Amino acid sequence: MKQEYFYIIAVTHKKFSLAEIGKLHADDSSVKDILTKIKTGLHLKELVYLSTCNRVEFLFTTQKPVNKAFITNLFSLLNTNLKKAEVKKLVTYAKVYTGSEAVNHILCVASSLDSLVVGEREIITQFRQAYDKCNEFGLTGDVMRLLSRHTIETAKQIFTETDIAKNPVSVMSLAYRLLKEKNIKDNARCVFIGAGQTNATMAKYLKKHDFSTFTVFNRSLPKATQLAEELGAEAYSLAQLKNYTKGFDVLITCTGSSANLITSDVYNQLVQGETDKKIIIDLAVPVDVHPQVLKKHNIDYISITDIKKQARQNVSLRKKEIKVCEEIIAEKTAEFASILRERTIELAFGEIPQKIKEINNLALTEVFAKDFNVLDENSRQTVEKIMGYLEKKYNAVAITTAKKVFLQEK
Repeated sequence: MKQEYFYIIAVTHKKFSLAEIGKLHADDSSVKDILTKIKTGLHLKELVYLSTCNRVEFLFTTQKPVNKAFITNLFSLLNTNLKKAEVKKLVTYAKVYTGSEAVNHILCVASSLDSLVVGEREIITQFRQAYDKCNEFGLTGDVMRLLSRHTIETAKQIFTETDIAKNPVSVMSLAYRLLKEKNIKDNARCVFIGAGQTNATMAKYLKKHDFSTFTVFNRSLPKATQLAEELGAEAYSLAQLKNYTKGFDVLITCTGSSANLITSDVYNQLVQGETDKKIIIDLAVPVDVHPQVLKKHNIDYISITDIKKQARQNVSLRKKEIKVCEEIIAEKTAEFASILRERTIELAFGEIPQKIKEINNLALTEVFAKDFNVLDENSRQTVEKIMGYLEKKYNAVAITTAKKVFLQEK
């Protein structure tokens, strides 16, 4: 078990589109068979397959040369429907890491330093699940077990001891933080104007965080209905805004209207005479809310411009933490090399306990049998206890001494 035989082949958002990466995702129904074929066909000792929306990575150990032919076979086994041109691009631009460079890379990945959005915690869960699944499939061994544990411990340390994830940088996270800062409860009445991708994502994000009372308006009623069904909400067309009578606590709007859609008349209808402060999150470009609405009413208002400005500031703050994170990861990369060497020594000495036991047994049953057999029962038990004690101590001393010698020679 040597670290130089550890490899990672990575296909990420840095070189490939999300559509291209998507062609490397294996369905849950077939992933076990596919990965087993890859492990067997490429003579891999261990394999972990990490698949997210913006990356696919293969972590494996092998004594075979990892060259273009090897990588070509890997992608062809993963997806037999890939065209030759697609495989060629994957082989050309996939990043290959080995040894300590590979260890450093996966620590960066799990700590989000290599993510599309630096500081997002989801990747650590995705990595853990990837390892657990491959372990369940019988694809992993000592190297991946040790690496998985070390990777997760490192990522947790990064998120705990640094500010890499302190300030949210996504529109959804920032908008959610805004609501929580305003002490908005999760039973707040949330009205969505527009059912496009932005609002749909925002609505699902709020539902994920236990918000439950939604109403959806959209120019196209079928599209509003589709989103409303996912949310357990009511759906209306934009034309029905003038008839809405249930009020709201949070209004989130994002339409493609070239004019201000939320005029004073529309707002007055939506608010239904309620005088408590309302929150409006305007994600539209240009904005959906008419300036007069903001002047006349008691509103906490935030536009997409405000959110993006805050996001840029937060990204800048996170980047300052990257150097701190890289220093931790460099230490942890070196530490894993020691962990791997120690395990190698333990495995190398794995047969010694049994050999010592056999020697002890031979001494008592053959070499010193006559002397041993003339002893009384208590004396024989004492001798056996002494030999058992010496056996355990010898094994411990042998392994400890070997570790000192070999680790000092690293």
